[in-house]
Amino acid sequence: MVASDSAGQSSVAGRQPTHAWPAPGRRQPRLRAVGLGLGGAALLTLLTGCDVGAAFGGFGWPQGITPQAHRMYDLWIASVIAALAVGVFVWGLIFWCIIRYRKRGDQLPVQTRFNMPMEFLYTIAPILVVSVLFYYTAVVQTDVDRLSEDPDVTVEVVAFKWNWQFNYRDGVGEDANTVASTVGSSDIIPVLVVPSERTIRFEETSTDVIHSFWVPELLFKRDVFPGSIRNQFEVTIEQNGAYVGRCAELCGTYHSMMNFEMRVVDPEQYDQFIAAKQTGSSTPDALAAIGEEPYAVTTFPFETKRDAQNFGNASAQGAGS
Repeated sequence: MVASDSAGQSSVAGRQPTHAWPAPGRRQPRLRAVGLGLGGAALLTLLTGCDVGAAFGGFGWPQGITPQAHRMYDLWIASVIAALAVGVFVWGLIFWCIIRYRKRGDQLPVQTRFNMPMEFLYTIAPILVVSVLFYYTAVVQTDVDRLSEDPDVTVEVVAFKWNWQFNYRDGVGEDANTVASTVGSSDIIPVLVVPSERTIRFEETSTDVIHSFWVPELLFKRDVFPGSIRNQFEVTIEQNGAYVGRCAELCGTYHSMMNFEMRVVDPEQYDQFIAAKQTGSSTPDALAAIGEEPYAVTTFPFETKRDAQNFGNASAQGAGS
């Protein structure tokens, strides 16, 4: 029996109205969202359960020898993972749009305009990503630049064209006294001796132009300025060994040959080295006294070639003396 209502619509008499369930196709977006969420959680669990950097060679970032280098390494790995996650998401959207909205005829597809949720998403999401990366970068930078009130060792780095002088000081600041010193020349690579597992303060100054103090294994370098500016930083080195050091700022003709060696020894050996230097021993003799190689082993003196053939005048023959 069919009855007609006031609007002219018909209904089956005696039957209760049924609930309108969503069509099967409407469940797919929800299922996809749930699947993506579960997949992301599983991926996050896997990433936090293993050393991603070690599995992928640090994504090009080498392992350092200081706690500061380890913090920068962790920041780099996290930044690369975040960049890859954003890249995969964007690439996925691009390919999904290519397949989903490919041309199926001559009729123009429906155009979507003024989609506020979408515009909000692609405006806020990049800001959030950049803000998070900026926050952690600022935290790591502040930690790497932190200076202690009373470091265990203070070394004054004096750069000049084209070599280095290392002054071992009895305190921090310009008013401290130099208790021992090592100076490089065209014939001898200067060896900077520092102890492991101690806080080392480097104070830098230049006698002529801008140089840059760089030991690659520290994963850190800092410019050396002339004048009254004294840049400084601190590290605690965890591994003994010999590490090549370089100038990382173009400073003139022999910039590429402005090398030194950082020799990391036990604290007891360092104390013996300083004591030998204070008694008048040369740096090679003081190194030999603590059982170390007397000369640099990671780099070698350079040939200046300052002669008339290279400079074009006879007066240049004595320039290398």
